[in-house]
Amino acid sequence: MDFDVKTLDGGSDGKITVSDEIFGLEPRQDLVQRVIRWQLSKRQAGTHKTKTRGEINATGKKMYKQKGTGRARHSDRKAPQFRGGGKAFGPVVRSHAHDLPKKVRALGLKHALSAKARDGKVIVLASAETDATKTKALREKLAGLGLANALIVDGAEQNDAFVKAARNIPHLDLLPVAGINVYDILRRDTLVLTKAAVESLEERFK
Repeated sequence: MDFDVKTLDGGSDGKITVSDEIFGLEPRQDLVQRVIRWQLSKRQAGTHKTKTRGEINATGKKMYKQKGTGRARHSDRKAPQFRGGGKAFGPVVRSHAHDLPKKVRALGLKHALSAKARDGKVIVLASAETDATKTKALREKLAGLGLANALIVDGAEQNDAFVKAARNIPHLDLLPVAGINVYDILRRDTLVLTKAAVESLEERFK
């Protein structure tokens, strides 16, 4: 599979050939869904918590005598059925993370890249570099490329001026190639890869 390589100014910089094993697969939604679920579950804080009856700050005195009242037999007011009592079977602090095999995660990334390539939503840039840290100038260049909602993936080292100019642009994410992931690829409309990023992905999945 070949991609046209563009410059940040909208010009052409030749073509680049990529592996069909990375960008030419028939996308499987089930694999992509499993990886996204794994990502979001791992990200979830899990700090939700309610108090049990043992954690309520209240007296432990028995409400009334056991027998002779004609009412139900109760101990203290910290029981769940009373106002201000503990919560029965409430959420506790825990991790929502679950395991997913490394091969499935790698395959999910390939299918996410293939899905973008099939939809024609992949743009390859010669480089993501700029001399001046000017957000307005960079936004105009990206608008010229038709990038209103995009993820830009650069090589291992990112251009500092480009990162500073891009961080205030809405609906634009910037990642090094080591941080590329399925969720961020699919949450943006267009995937922009630099030549360095493409070469790193080819080497990674070789």
